[in-house]
Amino acid sequence: MNETYQAVFLDRDGTIGGSDHIEYPGDFQLFPYTKEVIQIFKSRNIPVFSFTNQPGISRGAAAETDFFTELTAFGFDDVYLCPHHHTEGCDCRKPSIGMLKKAASDHHLNLSKCVVFGDRWTDILAAKKAGCIAILVLTGSGKTSLDHNHTSSIIQPDHVAATLKEGMTWLFEHTNAINM
Repeated sequence: MNETYQAVFLDRDGTIGGSDHIEYPGDFQLFPYTKEVIQIFKSRNIPVFSFTNQPGISRGAAAETDFFTELTAFGFDDVYLCPHHHTEGCDCRKPSIGMLKKAASDHHLNLSKCVVFGDRWTDILAAKKAGCIAILVLTGSGKTSLDHNHTSSIIQPDHVAATLKEGMTWLFEHTNAINM
């Protein structure tokens, strides 16, 4: 792969900050390296999009606008959010690829030239279904996801990284897509 990536999708909870539990805007803290990672991608003209399941919105525990405000302030170029509970049967909730397809339509992306970072197997499944490069990070729920799925799932991430920052470094070093 010798082309520049068209976009990077970052899961929220456990990938860019927080923990393996949902933390609502106002309580959510980024990992110390996350803003730097977002800026590095953007400095290389790679748009950075958030894609996150937030079922607390459908339960009234948080407002969709609070997530958009928070994620935009973190530096995301666009925000894709599923506000539905898993029982609602929507096509946007990961592992479905509705958020990725919407972003592809909105930004004229070829998803096979995009990268997804996430800490849950649902992130990896969505990435692979959409044809994206999938990087599992071991922060948040990543270690548990890997332990539960690595040997039992036929779908595997393209790389497993300790952190988002390590995953970004691997991406640049192992694809020759971008000279750092």
